[in-house]
Amino acid sequence: MSNDTTNEQVKKVVERVNNAESDLATQQVPIISSRREVSTTSEQYVMPLFAELVGTFAFVFIGAGSIITNTLLHGAIGLIGIALAHGLALSIVISVFGATSGGHFNPAVTVGFLLTRRIKPLLGILYIVAQLVGATLAGLLLQAIFPQAIWQAAQLGTPDLAPGISLGTGILVEAILTFFLLLAVFGTAVDKRAPKIGGFGIGLTVLVDILVGGPLTGAAMNPARTFGPALAGGFWQNDLVYWIGPIVGAAIAALLYEYVILRSQRLSHEIV
Repeated sequence: MSNDTTNEQVKKVVERVNNAESDLATQQVPIISSRREVSTTSEQYVMPLFAELVGTFAFVFIGAGSIITNTLLHGAIGLIGIALAHGLALSIVISVFGATSGGHFNPAVTVGFLLTRRIKPLLGILYIVAQLVGATLAGLLLQAIFPQAIWQAAQLGTPDLAPGISLGTGILVEAILTFFLLLAVFGTAVDKRAPKIGGFGIGLTVLVDILVGGPLTGAAMNPARTFGPALAGGFWQNDLVYWIGPIVGAAIAALLYEYVILRSQRLSHEIV
């Protein structure tokens, strides 16, 4: 066999190998693209929504559960214990899931982020749905764990207006308390200048808010916190208070921080 013939055969073999590799690479492109799309969807939607559902579930389970336990123990936990349960539970779940979803766990917080364009509208709506589902699951589980007489006496931990507190006053109290809460959210989690303290600045705000507003409205500051136990137990008294008040307070605080405090900071940097 001549050298020319051998060289031609070698070239043909090399060409076949190259063509096979090219075909294989072409076939793999759709697979790689599909995997990237699945990974992106999971990162942008699935995992954040899962985090919001689980985090809200944990917060409502501990918060409402502390109220039911207080009834079971004839008031042994008290207002301070209930405030600590809510504040610490929220601090922990924000610290755990903050990197995954931003740690909202509250439709009022999500509305604040929607108004300041810090979350896409579709994702914001899905966040609120996940929060309501997580809160409802917590209410159903509490209903299954505690004796019926106990959770009914505690209204399954559902916040309600104290005697003498009108609908308007209740909305005002919830709006003010949620205003403080959103200031804490933007001041400790959104503002890049803030110290990295996890969710504990936000949790402490919830704690002190409950110490003031707990005896008046239950200091929900969170529509999901009321919605879940109310739906599970059928306690719907004054439920509009716990949607209108928190959303109004959250909207004012979010817009104030975003367009007054943060914008003035940006302008001062531009001038310098």
